[in-house]
Amino acid sequence: MEIGLYTFGDAGTSQVMEETVSPETRLRHLVEEIELADQVGLDVFGLGEHHRADYAVSAPAMVLAAAATRTRHIRLTSAVTVLGSEDPIRVFQQYSTLDNLSGGRAEVMVGRGSFIESFPLFGQELDDYDALFIEKLGKLLAANDDEILDWPGTTHTVPVPQRGVYPRPVQKNLPIWVAVGGTPESVVRAGQMGRPLALGIIGGQPARFAPLFDLYRRAATQAGHDAGGLETSLNLHGFVARTRDQALENFASTYAEVMTRLGAERGWPPMGRQQIEAAAAPGGSLFLGSPDEVVDKILAAHELFGFSRILLQMAIGAVDHAALMQAIELFGTRVAPKVRKALS
Repeated sequence: MEIGLYTFGDAGTSQVMEETVSPETRLRHLVEEIELADQVGLDVFGLGEHHRADYAVSAPAMVLAAAATRTRHIRLTSAVTVLGSEDPIRVFQQYSTLDNLSGGRAEVMVGRGSFIESFPLFGQELDDYDALFIEKLGKLLAANDDEILDWPGTTHTVPVPQRGVYPRPVQKNLPIWVAVGGTPESVVRAGQMGRPLALGIIGGQPARFAPLFDLYRRAATQAGHDAGGLETSLNLHGFVARTRDQALENFASTYAEVMTRLGAERGWPPMGRQQIEAAAAPGGSLFLGSPDEVVDKILAAHELFGFSRILLQMAIGAVDHAALMQAIELFGTRVAPKVRKALS
């Protein structure tokens, strides 16, 4: 099983730490974090794409390219590419370039996106949200499959008559994952297409989401795909420290500030220490605690879902960089080996 991390590169002013993390500082720290994740043996590092002042990463491929030159083994992926507001040919070219820079370690994780800022920014209509994703995914997959693209065009994509798309990746094809947030229709679509599935869970009881993986595998089988050969990923929030109390001290305040701020935009209730501790309890969606506690939560989730990959988002808000680097080291040296051994 693959074990890794993902982040959105949170920047801006933290109401908790009363300091401002500039994009320059966050991006420099971020490359250091990816380099450390590689050194301690983690398998994957993903970067999300946002177009807001509170995030430093709007162009994940560029940051991953910087990290590619300082890493040797870790796979580098978007998490996610908001494909509906992107040009699918440019997405392919960016990640194929990354694949060449990294010696064949690039992946793309595409999704419809949880924020909408990129759509008006790039001149896309929100009314076309779903259709944009479906049609552009088709064009991206076509460019990935064949060097010479012959695309007829759709309502939201222009035709490409017999044109080469370069550079080609080092891998035969770029791994292209579909990321979903729990919508059954999206899960079924990924299964029907035979694409690897990444399920993001940011609240509630993970056990409630387990039937979605069953639905995905049934849809894949019915469409003629080998469901047993398809990769699945569980993407969650979490944090590792030497003790549970230390993990809460390093993570809880900034996490609560971010989730409360985003909740005010989306109609969620405010988050406090009590809600965080409840989410970090066995069966909760927050994978937080000592290395052994996080190992237990990963193994329990694996028994429910049977995933082939798990990614934790630990850098949420202006988490102290030194504490985050220690968390990455513990995740790679204390958590990942025990999980791999238990599942070998």
